[in-house]
Amino acid sequence: MQGSRGETGAALSGLARETEDDWWEVEALYDLCFAPGREALSSYRLRDGVPPVAELSRISRDASGILGGAIRYWPVRVGGVKALLLGPVAVHPTRQGEGLGGLLIRESLHAAERLGWERVMLVGDAPYYSRFGFARLEGVEMPPPTNPERVLGLALQPGAWDGVTGEVTRFEG
Repeated sequence: MQGSRGETGAALSGLARETEDDWWEVEALYDLCFAPGREALSSYRLRDGVPPVAELSRISRDASGILGGAIRYWPVRVGGVKALLLGPVAVHPTRQGEGLGGLLIRESLHAAERLGWERVMLVGDAPYYSRFGFARLEGVEMPPPTNPERVLGLALQPGAWDGVTGEVTRFEG
């Protein structure tokens, strides 16, 4: 895969699957990168008591073993149909601007496709996520108070979002 500007060999060589031993360090990174009270967001209600998709949760460490970035995915249902919820994704402030966030997103999306996932959604900024193919999802309702303009989706299989509408709910097996 061809990297974008700023993706150094060091960043490319440091991706690994998140393990249980990484959990609290990743949580500390999320606390650093996001506003206090991040767990009060509606997306966290969809994650409560549901384990992340381990095969897609990735981290990046530099040559010294310092955590530079992390991404997690969660299973959800949209109108009863299985989907992935991307997020959070975070890059340590000292590593921002290197292309690490984009690398985490692209590599994990490729892994999701290889694993047979059909659709991914997130709550985020369209100008940033559109470069990965995400677009606004019409008729997909996140729990309030989520701004519907920020509900974005990506079909990993052609037509995977066609006709998929309704409430986003917790994945219950």
